[in-house]
Amino acid sequence: MKKRWFKKSMVTSMVGALVLSGVLAGCSNDSSGDKTTLTVWGMGEEAKSLPKIAEEFEKENPKIDVKVQALPWDQAHDKLLTAVASKKGPDVLQMGTTWIPEFASAGALKDLTPHVKDYPELDPKNFFEGSVETTKFEDKMVGVPWYVDTRVLYYRTDLLKEAGFDEAPKTWDELKEVADKLADRGKGKYGISIDAKEQSLGFMFARQNGAELLDENNNPKFNDPKFVEAIDYLNSFFESGATPKDELGMDIIQGFRGDGILPMFISGPWMIKLINDQAPDLEGKWATAVLPAKENNTSSLGGSNLSIFEHTKHEKEALKFAAFMSKPETQLKWMEMTNSLPAAQKSWEDNALTDNEYYKTFGEQMKNAQPMPVIKQWEEIAQTYLKSFEKIYRGGADVQKEMDAFNKKSEEILKK
Repeated sequence: MKKRWFKKSMVTSMVGALVLSGVLAGCSNDSSGDKTTLTVWGMGEEAKSLPKIAEEFEKENPKIDVKVQALPWDQAHDKLLTAVASKKGPDVLQMGTTWIPEFASAGALKDLTPHVKDYPELDPKNFFEGSVETTKFEDKMVGVPWYVDTRVLYYRTDLLKEAGFDEAPKTWDELKEVADKLADRGKGKYGISIDAKEQSLGFMFARQNGAELLDENNNPKFNDPKFVEAIDYLNSFFESGATPKDELGMDIIQGFRGDGILPMFISGPWMIKLINDQAPDLEGKWATAVLPAKENNTSSLGGSNLSIFEHTKHEKEALKFAAFMSKPETQLKWMEMTNSLPAAQKSWEDNALTDNEYYKTFGEQMKNAQPMPVIKQWEEIAQTYLKSFEKIYRGGADVQKEMDAFNKKSEEILKK
């Protein structure tokens, strides 16, 4: 699922009976005359652009009308639950990557594996390996990657140069050195913004340190030495004052521009447009870089998939739509409209991406990006981690002891 680190708009309208009697009544069994009505549910702000793409699909498929409904992420989950319970829902639906296990285990998502031979656009080999992982449940392919996001380092090139660094840090040691040096510029200045409320950050750094999150039997390994070392490393930025412990009353772009109170941060591709739009004065003074490495530089991988509702009455038309949305050229149009990065690898050969240094970085990072574990309990585990990490960076708790406690709580969660 798409999570935005500094503007928490997570990736996620329904009022019980009204939905069932109203919107759902017009879903997958609707058709008018000789045309089939295909209902598509999209989530968040990006989904408001879906009708424009749908028009292109309708031109190629004149006997299909596409009805798009854009749902707020914070209401979409409950609405999907209602659709599953009633077996009345859309034909095609956008799925946040972390929702796949829950809805697949409920039997709500159609297995696309048997259809790949007839719709080669859906073939997993067309997409980044990490994205494909998010579409799998047991031995089924219950979605197709639609758009992706990962995390890279944003940094002020001018301020790093003033501090004696001609390029972005490439290792953990260099990242800490640069951050501490930038923080030494004076009171009220920091080296990097580390979002302590971003639930994937600790797990991402743990993987960079060679840690496994779960063993082959899905037992947690959050108190193993490599995991603990990674959390201790993250905490070191708070201990040295390289990153603030509390909100500074400003968003990241405010902190990034001007004197550069926060001259480095880790975030996703949406920040490119925001910086260009809101801080044009920074042109030529900032850049993106792949994440610094320890044993590796693995980043987290998010985004959204497209799935087909198990109970659709229009399987063929739904598959056509999913295949259309998976074409590299369609995904490039979607990127132009929404700044969402394409999941189809072929798209990354286009000049719109290869000639843009900012986006090019994301293509490089995608080669080393993994989703969080695709299990139903992950969201609860991640929220539990945030509480543990707060006790460490804010309360001074012992890292090993707190990770021992976190591991024990995770074991209990996984047994539910």
